[in-house]
Amino acid sequence: MDNFAKQSWAGLRILLAFTVLLGVLYPLAVWGVSRLPGLHARAEARDTALVAVPREGERYFAPRPSAATLPASGGSNKGELNEDYTRVVAERRAAVAHREGVGEDRVPQDAVTASASGLDPHISPEYAALQVPRVARASGLPVEQVRALVAAHTHGTFTTTVNVTALNRAIDAAGR
Repeated sequence: MDNFAKQSWAGLRILLAFTVLLGVLYPLAVWGVSRLPGLHARAEARDTALVAVPREGERYFAPRPSAATLPASGGSNKGELNEDYTRVVAERRAAVAHREGVGEDRVPQDAVTASASGLDPHISPEYAALQVPRVARASGLPVEQVRALVAAHTHGTFTTTVNVTALNRAIDAAGR
């Protein structure tokens, strides 16, 4: 057997070994650990602010729209030259303007365009500020307190954003 054949067989054996190890055994081990008693329940109960959690009602801040229905994740391949996309954005703009009681020209872009994954919990400070009067009115909290909660949940280094999921939890806590 020449050197090329030896190297080819060695490479094939390594490929098969790693395929079995990383493609079969590792996923089975991870799945098995996830099924240990008590571990699954704790994982389900854990709360996160890393995912947009839309809340029903006027007392909550609205996240960005999603092209997917939760709990799925996914974007849309439609661009701004697509007529369906243009229509959906126009409908969203009119709906947000109506809900917030402002002109359509005051509705920020992130209020009408979906995030890539549909799970992004962040909105612009402008979109949050637009929603403050409605949330204050519906939650019974003073406008200044709602503005302070928005400020407390506004972060960023390169892009300043507001975490809607964390902000809505703070609205609930303040309203108790």
